[in-house]
Amino acid sequence: MTTLFSGGDWSYDSLERSYQAIEAIALGELGLEIYPNQIEVITAEQMLDAYASIGLPLMYNHWSFGKQFAHNELLYRKGARGLAYEIVINANPCVSYIMEDNSMAMQALVMAHAAFGHNHFFRNNHLFRQWTDADAILDYLAFAKGYIAHCEERYGARAVERLLDAAHALMDQGVNRYQRKRRTGPQWSEARERERRAYAEASYDDLWTRTRPHAPEPPRARPDAPAPDEALDLPEENLLYFLEKHAPRLAPWQREILRIVRQLAQYFYPQKQTKVMNEGCATYVHYRVMNRLHEQGQLSDGGYLEFLHAHTAVIFQPDFDDPRFGGANPYTLGFEMMRDIERICREPSEEDRSWFPDIAGCGTPMEVLRDAWVEYRDESFLLQFLSPSLIRKLRLFELTGEEDEPDYLVAAIHNEQGYQKIRRALARQYDVSLHEPDIQVVGADLQGDRTLLLQHQVYDGRRLDEADATLVLHHIARLWGYPVVLLEVDAASGATWRRLHCHQPDS
Repeated sequence: MTTLFSGGDWSYDSLERSYQAIEAIALGELGLEIYPNQIEVITAEQMLDAYASIGLPLMYNHWSFGKQFAHNELLYRKGARGLAYEIVINANPCVSYIMEDNSMAMQALVMAHAAFGHNHFFRNNHLFRQWTDADAILDYLAFAKGYIAHCEERYGARAVERLLDAAHALMDQGVNRYQRKRRTGPQWSEARERERRAYAEASYDDLWTRTRPHAPEPPRARPDAPAPDEALDLPEENLLYFLEKHAPRLAPWQREILRIVRQLAQYFYPQKQTKVMNEGCATYVHYRVMNRLHEQGQLSDGGYLEFLHAHTAVIFQPDFDDPRFGGANPYTLGFEMMRDIERICREPSEEDRSWFPDIAGCGTPMEVLRDAWVEYRDESFLLQFLSPSLIRKLRLFELTGEEDEPDYLVAAIHNEQGYQKIRRALARQYDVSLHEPDIQVVGADLQGDRTLLLQHQVYDGRRLDEADATLVLHHIARLWGYPVVLLEVDAASGATWRRLHCHQPDS
């Protein structure tokens, strides 16, 4: 069999041949299920632009994206930072951007990685299926970009910019962690926006407003009327949702922009919980595909060596005492776990049979992996599949210690009890709920001074940074229009540790 390409230069014909060969292996041998692929070749500057706009096409304008673009471009031009080989969009069709500066071997690698590995994970993992409408995201982005541009023309770029600043500051607290009834799509969004605007216009009687003789008598509360907090359905964990629905002073166009930012925050919610699994799946797929191409004679020895060089760089893991160490490399951890599961399924040790009786020696690693890619997120995947053998191979151990203590304590090593502790400790590092502040709306004094009451549940003594919390409170007060109070409450005892105020929202 002849090779798919020779040399480093690529052409659209060689891209097509390589794509078809990769597809035959990925779908026919690995059993992957994917969205239709849309592969676009872009320049380095377009890749930098995609970086700046959080990796999404058709993104609306905001000054922070330009700042990020300038920063990345400076580092790239100075040679202090390289660029990603690809960016992939979770959509139907799945959009993969590959750089025109890549060699042909790298184009084949990134197609296997993104167009098949990431694509399969996006389509099948339960978190993405639950939280992401892949059929509608690109059209919704087009609607969002056009709507915000219209608002800038009508209400001024400065007003829109300040609103987006506040909304972006709350994106981590602008997601639903539990499923609600969801209707999405650009037609639905545009129709609802028109309905809200029409209702607001129909409800405003200018003649009555200008000629009414006196203020109407306030309605009497019914005996069975719900209390204010019950009417607001508190507590509410999604701050952007609460402000969008209940902030007294927001105009309809401002509520629509909060809804747009909230939808984007929800889109990224599954990705934060599956970094190890998603990258591990894609890296394992490209490794299997590229090796298979070489075995079949479709990839030359030179192309194979170039692939191995890039693959080794991607999964490089600095030691804990290396100045480059920044925690576990998700590519390394995910890929090594996928390979380890394959080993357990094919050639298990007695230790593996004891730890993984359901899969050890089953002989069907791809079935096990495909099932794991559907059912798990990072935290649960590590708790289920991290083996003692891999803990030894990666030389993992657990350190504990308080910030004010001069020394660390080695809390877990390579023994029966230590393996369990290391696995639990590593899994906790990927539990999003333990690393993002649990801040909820718990009260709103709608009958008095309209103060909004927030509560932060403090776990393990991890309190908010006061300076950052104060800045974010100013953003919340700007959206709410009235004073905001934040209580920090110990989750274990219920004691209030700190009370932060923002008395007057910015004008």
